[in-house]
Amino acid sequence: MTRRDIAIVGYGETKVELRSGRSSYDLAGEVFEQILNSTGIAKSEIDGICVSETMSETSNPFWPVYMAEMLGLVPAWTQVNGLGGASTIAGISRAASAIRDGQCTTVLVLASDAQSSYPPTEQGAQRWEFQYPTGLRGPVGVFGLLSQRYRMQYSLKDEALAKLAVTQRNHALMNPNACSKLKTPITEQDYLKSKYVSEPLRMLDSVMVCDGANGVLVTSAENAKRLGLKKAAYPTGYGEITNFNGDKAISDITETGFSVAGPKALKQAGLTPKDIKLFTPYDDFLIAILIQLEQIGFCGRGEGSDFILNTDMTYKGTLPLNTSGGQISAGQPGLAGGGLNLVEAVRQLFGEAGERQVENVTNAMVTGIGVIPYARNWGVSNVMILEK
Repeated sequence: MTRRDIAIVGYGETKVELRSGRSSYDLAGEVFEQILNSTGIAKSEIDGICVSETMSETSNPFWPVYMAEMLGLVPAWTQVNGLGGASTIAGISRAASAIRDGQCTTVLVLASDAQSSYPPTEQGAQRWEFQYPTGLRGPVGVFGLLSQRYRMQYSLKDEALAKLAVTQRNHALMNPNACSKLKTPITEQDYLKSKYVSEPLRMLDSVMVCDGANGVLVTSAENAKRLGLKKAAYPTGYGEITNFNGDKAISDITETGFSVAGPKALKQAGLTPKDIKLFTPYDDFLIAILIQLEQIGFCGRGEGSDFILNTDMTYKGTLPLNTSGGQISAGQPGLAGGGLNLVEAVRQLFGEAGERQVENVTNAMVTGIGVIPYARNWGVSNVMILEK
């Protein structure tokens, strides 16, 4: 992906809402309408669709086909990604390959989920046998173990996590699409006093599951020129890995696939961590941001706390972080959460972020985390570099 032959030429995003009562199809339709209106292209130009799996539609084996029908699309190429929060940027990579292979010309990469309105069905796998009998019911419990392990190995400073929480909340206050329930200012003391939900995780370490949708339009740079589209973000680097260290009987759960995916994406783009102008990482829990900073290479192992405390991560800072508020302060729209930070990166590169616009932003790093397994770190890690 070192070439600039593939372009993201449009984006759309709904407001993130708690228990909206809307279906995933309804939310997706709003995003699609935004993309058509902002780009001005005809619906008939779109001949590919790539959707992320959802929690609200988990039991639907025909999810991508029904979505194409609901949107009135007739795709020559259809893809569904079941990589959790890593699905959206993975979808861009796969759409790029399909376009280069001549399978399609223009792809709608879409994520839509109404998890807080339509509770998901059982995920299965190892959960009934190993997790549930011990009381480990979901991501909060697993990340509690991950955070505890990190604290045993390294020095984790609570004030660094507090700084992340406040920085992202301040960004969410400037985001009209952020969940209204979360648009309340917080201080570092508010973070430190928030109750434990899975010690040492606090409530303000964690996301709130909501409803929402987001998406981008991907085509070739040549086709974008033909369509007269002036704004574009180019994916110039991408790395992905699933089941990191899963083939080892003993593994350190604090070691993640970002140690592989991050350097790969940076190498493809010809950049280093110091070159990154905007960082929009997947943030289901604050500890995940810290670990990503270390393992992608912004700082060394165990140095994440000091790096955060010594770095201005506001939208005016040296490494702006999740300028929409991220999932933790804008809300997590189910498995569409991976697209929330992607859309913000594209919005920033288009210069359309309003009062939170980052000055002179020429590139952005977007990450994804997918699936929470048992006794491991997260199941999927991926990293994408976008450039103007």
